[in-house]
Amino acid sequence: MESKNENSDVSHAEEFKNQANEAFKGHKFSNAIDLYTKAIELNGNNAVYWANRAFAHTKLEEYGSAIQDASKAIEVDSKYSKGYYRRGAAYLAMGKFKDALKDFQQVKRLSPNDPDATRKLRECEKAVMKLKFEEAISVPVSERRSVAESVDFHTIGNKPRSSFMPTKTALAAVVAAVMVVAVRGFATTEILMVLVSVVLGAFWWGSSEVEPQYSGARIEGEEVSLDFVKTMMEDFKNQKTLHKRYAYQIVLQTRQILLALPSLVDISVPNGKHITVCGDVHGQFYDLLNIFELNGLPSEENPYLFNGDFVDRGSFSVEIILTLFAFKCMCPSSIYLARGNHESKSMNKIYGFEGEVRSKLSEKFVDLFAEVFCYLPLAHVINGKVFVVHGGLFSVDGVKLSDIRAIDRFCEPPEEGLMCELLWSDPQPLPGRGPSKRGVGLSFGGDVTKRFLQDNNLELLVRSHEVKDEGYEVEHDGKLITVFSAPNYCDQMGNKGAFIRFEAPDMKPNIVTFSAVPHPDVKPMAYANNFLRMFN
Repeated sequence: MESKNENSDVSHAEEFKNQANEAFKGHKFSNAIDLYTKAIELNGNNAVYWANRAFAHTKLEEYGSAIQDASKAIEVDSKYSKGYYRRGAAYLAMGKFKDALKDFQQVKRLSPNDPDATRKLRECEKAVMKLKFEEAISVPVSERRSVAESVDFHTIGNKPRSSFMPTKTALAAVVAAVMVVAVRGFATTEILMVLVSVVLGAFWWGSSEVEPQYSGARIEGEEVSLDFVKTMMEDFKNQKTLHKRYAYQIVLQTRQILLALPSLVDISVPNGKHITVCGDVHGQFYDLLNIFELNGLPSEENPYLFNGDFVDRGSFSVEIILTLFAFKCMCPSSIYLARGNHESKSMNKIYGFEGEVRSKLSEKFVDLFAEVFCYLPLAHVINGKVFVVHGGLFSVDGVKLSDIRAIDRFCEPPEEGLMCELLWSDPQPLPGRGPSKRGVGLSFGGDVTKRFLQDNNLELLVRSHEVKDEGYEVEHDGKLITVFSAPNYCDQMGNKGAFIRFEAPDMKPNIVTFSAVPHPDVKPMAYANNFLRMFN
């Protein structure tokens, strides 16, 4: 009788596995995980079930859970190469190249004639070698110089401003100033004349103009205008590029604005006015344009808060970050920007932004964006009621808003502590705290959310960080809302996007959902590292 029951369990487990495989093929990865779980509950000694569930976790970016499942597959069958393969892929996605290399070396030993295993091992070896080289030539943090301070956007151009003052005239002004000092002395009036001549001469001599054949958007003078931003967005929509001079100007001016902000920014929305909160947009520029089409452009009367993860994955990240930064320059109170876990070197190196910046701008911009991302605030509080953060809450109780304000954010995100948890943590349905399904941060329950809100006299926690089928999800007895604004994420998830409008004084969330719009035929991850594209 016992044998018959065991055979029945094995048979039912196979049925669940087959259903899970179909769900996976339909990109219903959460459903697939649930079905693989049922198969495992009936037959936990089948390594295939564990490895398949690991793959589904990887698709949902739950790399910590993927590593756990793949390790279990290896424990069940140490000669099952797919277990090492799945774990190695998850390690790669987390940037743990050395751990990934060990697993792919084992895959190669178990499957020496598999060309796919050979190719992935070779790419992983390249990644590890590159990492070692970068570590060898890296400059200690204390000795690093600001990239921003080495750039003067006024001098970016192909020739001097001959249309305003010829080069010879500029040189003559400088020479004349020197001669006056030498011959006539330093009478007060003459000193003024000398200074004017020197300044004018040096200004025109040191400035450059954008080449006349450039037909794109232009910033007139020092201020970014709405007309410029509209023209730039239209150019981006038509896959035109922005001149590097203006890109530098936007990023450098944004840096100055962000530098003056605290790590936790308080936003005040007057009675009768509103603010819109958006989640991850992940390089999906055409969906960003759709948000503006549905909800209006950012302005003082129509402010936005974009809650991190502007870049990576989608292949129009440069267009998104320059657009958001340009609005920040145009009117700082029209748009608020929070840091996400993807505003970091380690993520940008893997998931495409770094490669895209090199392709569309230059190597110096890679370092410049990395520097400016460190200036982004970590969280916002709207009208003392709504706490908005990219990831989530903390591994300890008792964290106050003053603790968040006191965080020294001007660095790459650490692997633990308050800053890490703000960027990486996720809610869970069960009370208490648990390990992170991502392998970084933690999972926190509704009781943790309730205590944090009570301790800080807040009413609601809004966070992003996770793709949701409807673009949003309300959890923890209505005290937590996840909002995600990248519909059909990575062109394969089939999810909707969403944004939330809050109107003062009651600040009740009004959630608007929307679907993906078409974009040019440039695939997600087009600029990502070669080894990672192999797994997508």
